This record gives sequence, C-alpha cells and structure tokens, in this order.
Amino acid sequence: MDLNRASTFVRVVEHGGFTRAAEALGLPPSSISRSVAKLEADLGVTLLERTTRKVALTDAGRAYFERAREALAGLAAAGELALDAAREAHGTVRLAVPPDFAPTFAATLAPLLAAHPRVHVEVTFTTRGADLVGDLVDLALASGRLPDSSLVARRLDSAIHRIYAAPGYLEAHRAPRAFAQLADHVAVAPRAPGGLVRWELTGPRGVERVTLHAHVVGDHVGFVGEAAAAGLGLALLPTFIGDRAVLAGRLVAVLPKYGAEVPLHVVSPPGRHIPHRVAIVRDFLASHLPGECRAHRG
Repeated sequence: MDLNRASTFVRVVEHGGFTRAAEALGLPPSSISRSVAKLEADLGVTLLERTTRKVALTDAGRAYFERAREALAGLAAAGELALDAAREAHGTVRLAVPPDFAPTFAATLAPLLAAHPRVHVEVTFTTRGADLVGDLVDLALASGRLPDSSLVARRLDSAIHRIYAAPGYLEAHRAPRAFAQLADHVAVAPRAPGGLVRWELTGPRGVERVTLHAHVVGDHVGFVGEAAAAGLGLALLPTFIGDRAVLAGRLVAVLPKYGAEVPLHVVSPPGRHIPHRVAIVRDFLASHLPGECRAHRG
C-alpha cells in the first residue's frame, strides 16, 4: 500500500475536493486525481463519488478515511516522538502524587533531575491523581484501588500500612493486646463515613475487620500522623511515615503483626505515544519506587 496515495486521499476529503487539496499540497489537480484513482485500483473499491461540483465519500470510502486518518496521525506522532527521543529530554512534566510521599519525594526525584537537568517537574500532592491524568497532569502515582477507566496503569509495588499511636495515648488507655480490642479505641483517619473508620488488616489469623469511632478526621496523611502523635487516637499509617516517627519516639507500633498492603501504580494517559520527557519520568518512577517501598517494609 502506497502511504503517499493514502495521505493524498485523506487530504482530498479534509479539504472537500481535489482542487483545494492540490492547492494545499502544491500539486496539479490532475496529479491528485490520478493518485486517488490508483489508490482505488489498489483497493478494488470506489472511495469517492465524483461529480462536476463536488466529491462525496462512499460507505467504503468513509470507513477507509476514518482508519487511514487515524493511522497517518499515529505515524506522524511516532515520527515526532522518535525525533524527540533523539534529542535531550526537556520541558515540564506535571505529576500528581499521594500526600503520603510528600516528606521524602524531593529526595526521590533528585537522581532524575540530576540526570535530566532540562526536565522540570511540577508536583501536585493529592489523593485524586488518577482523576486528573490527561487534563491537569501528565502522570500520577495512585495508591489503592483504581477506578475503571481507559488510563494506562502500571503496578509498581505496594506500601504497607500499620497501626500507630502516641506513647501518651497508650498510657492513658489500655493498649490493645488482641485485634478485637481495637474497637474499644478511637481513631484518627483521612475519612470516616458516618463517623466510623473501618479497617481491614491481615495478621496471623488472616484477614480481619474492625470498626472504630473517628475522633479526628483529616484528608492529609501528614495531619493524621501529627494527630496520632498528639495523642488523639490510633492511626493507620504507611510504614515509611510511621516507622520514622517510632524512631523519633513520637509514635509506637500497635499490634505490629497486623498490616494492610496498598498497591501503588503509575498512571498515564491512554494511547501508545507520550512525550519523551513524560516517558522518562514514568520509567524512572517505575524503576526506583519499588525499591523504596521495599526499603520501608518492616
């Protein structure tokens, strides 16, 4: 199949006729007409109904036009990406990241930015990253279950969440010795529908569930950690936050044999082709974050 003939046919349809397509391409109308006629001969179908005043697509022509235009656009995009990849990556990449990562994410990005000094990263910390991809951000790190969508999600690893509380809280309240005793305590959490916090954790006896009353609710994990350190209740925190507070003496692990595994994905727009700079950031996160997640498991 001659791609030049297919491209010429698409131009004829887009410009509404042979004469306008010829003007756009800088060729004689007769050359445009012969090119389309040869394409029809190659395919063995009539693509255009010709009159003295206009051309109209046949049913076969309409089907061919839609697929050919899409394919040619894909080839053009692939060519642009190939040229982009041959050059030094540059430009801005907008990235959405869960608030859990805020304390350490600058250190995570440091090797990437050192290797690609012309790439600029704008980070938005939000729990709604997957909802923003394509419109407000180029990529997102998303934890937990993803909504059904056409987005491309690559699972990186998982973060472990465990229960933590302040030493003062555990002194003032009887520390839980068994999973069921968690229900006797209050919790601080990012959300609490109806004022209740429901935890599903895996421990020595498999998956167990418990419901606690919410004492304080805040939609930022940093706030939840600080509220727990202030003695306001139990908190389910990522280990890379909770364990750091334990080392500082601000929190204590509660029932450390219980935890929840929360999957982490990098989410990109649908389609095969994304700008080189975005692919570099995506691939960097895919190669570096799994190791960091494993490093924070205890």
